[in-house]
Amino acid sequence: MSQGANEPLILITNDDGIQAGGIRALAQAMIPFGRVVVVAPDRAQSGMGHAVTINGILKMEPVHFEVDGVAAAWQTTGTPVDCVKLAIYEILGKKPDLLLSGINHGSNASINVIYSGTMSAAVEGAVEGIPSIGFSLLNHATDADFSACVPYVKQLSEQVLKRSLPEGICLNVNFPNLKATEIKGMKVCRQSAGYWEDAFDKRTSPGGSPYFWMTGKFTNPDQGQDTDEWALRNGFVSVVPTQFDLTAHHAISTLNQWDL
Repeated sequence: MSQGANEPLILITNDDGIQAGGIRALAQAMIPFGRVVVVAPDRAQSGMGHAVTINGILKMEPVHFEVDGVAAAWQTTGTPVDCVKLAIYEILGKKPDLLLSGINHGSNASINVIYSGTMSAAVEGAVEGIPSIGFSLLNHATDADFSACVPYVKQLSEQVLKRSLPEGICLNVNFPNLKATEIKGMKVCRQSAGYWEDAFDKRTSPGGSPYFWMTGKFTNPDQGQDTDEWALRNGFVSVVPTQFDLTAHHAISTLNQWDL
């Protein structure tokens, strides 16, 4: 990749916090591609979706980041989307050439994409007109091994830097929890129509007040072989083009037949 003053500016963030193993692996992978700046939450922000801080203050400070070659690293008290906004308008002073989010500890395939702070950071990048990718590994462990992800991170990032992405589109990339030799390659997919059957574990505090832990079961009736869930179950890296336009275009003609 090009070096010097014209090298690409690459912004990296996540939702697992700046100390997470996944963001270190992602930053390390991108060092050869350009000037890497990390702006990430100071603590885990999983499940925050596209939340932004509007009724509280945001703090940020530069930190030492344990990856040689990172140009700068900042931690913030905000959400992943806050991190993207702060990076563009307060830290970088311009839009980066590429925004990468992750590598998330756990799946963001199927319905998980709408809850994901990782993917919301990538979607925010798309809103800002920045080519953006969110990466996730199907392993929640804090000591997860991300080495099998790295070649695919590099390949996709190089292609996006070279070709960009369609306006308003980012990529949702999920890795199966397999060894490098077991991964069969990448598949461009659609998001499967899975969902969570929600449940709550009700408990009682020592003071007698009830409290709840969210539990639940992921259900996927969508057995299409063109979905992210199928790709992951069958040993492929899933790549889903994702957009922030939530309009159900196919329903417009139906609604226009109502007495409105």
